[in-house]
Amino acid sequence: MTGQDWIEKDFYAALGVSKDADDATIKKAYRKLARKYHPDQNSGDPTAEAKFKEIGEAYSVLSDPEERQQYDAIRAMAGGGARFSAGSGGRGSAGFEDLFGGMFGGGGGTRTQYSTRGGGGMPDGFDDILSSMFGGGGGGQTGFRPNPRAQAGRPGEDIVATTTLPFRDAVEGCTVTLNVEGRTVTARIPAGVRDGQKIRLRGKGRPGTGGAPAGDLTITVSVTPHPVYSVDGTNLRMTVPVTFAEAALGAQIEVPTLDGSTVKLKVPAGTPSGRVLRVKGRGIATTKQTGDLLVTVQVVVPQKLTKEAKQAVEAFAAATEGDDVRAGLLDRAKE
Repeated sequence: MTGQDWIEKDFYAALGVSKDADDATIKKAYRKLARKYHPDQNSGDPTAEAKFKEIGEAYSVLSDPEERQQYDAIRAMAGGGARFSAGSGGRGSAGFEDLFGGMFGGGGGTRTQYSTRGGGGMPDGFDDILSSMFGGGGGGQTGFRPNPRAQAGRPGEDIVATTTLPFRDAVEGCTVTLNVEGRTVTARIPAGVRDGQKIRLRGKGRPGTGGAPAGDLTITVSVTPHPVYSVDGTNLRMTVPVTFAEAALGAQIEVPTLDGSTVKLKVPAGTPSGRVLRVKGRGIATTKQTGDLLVTVQVVVPQKLTKEAKQAVEAFAAATEGDDVRAGLLDRAKE
């Protein structure tokens, strides 16, 4: 990115936020737009791809407090705080391209000098930026003393990306290939990754300048829900329906596991609906541990009864007529 880019591009407008937006507002706006224009959602759409790159560029600057301060100061100076005129540069005049060279790792070309209108001076905060970059004040005719840090290069910017995984790939772990700003990046997703989890890849962000290290790439993972299983840490959860007879008398049933096999599960006599039974070692296997399969029992009430079944239920009701399953409920409700 060049200094001219910062003058010409309105990053606030790109994200649809005001210039005084706080960090949370900027992040929220970026995430909303990134989901909308992500290449995974707009395959083959060059307009969406360009927009995705534009908002990524805007967020990379506005999410960094130091870069945002520099950007605001430069935009203010270019848009009204100061004017620029090309020239050969006189005694003590500071090359504007040299200024940008320190900031963006570039420079050269036409030398440019600045002069302030009406003695108003630099925009607020710009003197501080110049001081930190060049080791001195930002006076109009005193010149700048180069800062060794600026000449040594600038580390690359951190960037963000998203990917959506099928439930099984998220549980078992997989490798994904992402298109990040025109580059192909391969990332290993560990087993048991959760929906919304962020994975940081060191050195996979934007390259640095002048030999400085590249930034990092942070991938936010979305996991597609499964119709049967859900994740609880390293455990898998599922709900299994049982009949009233199985719950009341006890039974041995078969339940499916994520690997496609089944496992026998003992339902003790008198098991109520909602009780959780545990199957050891049938959860998520990570490098550190293997979780369990947690089975929630759901007693199913028949919607229709045959004549014989109805008679049996009526007989059961008569046999248990003295039992009050709601005993004490009214008193507890008054506590």
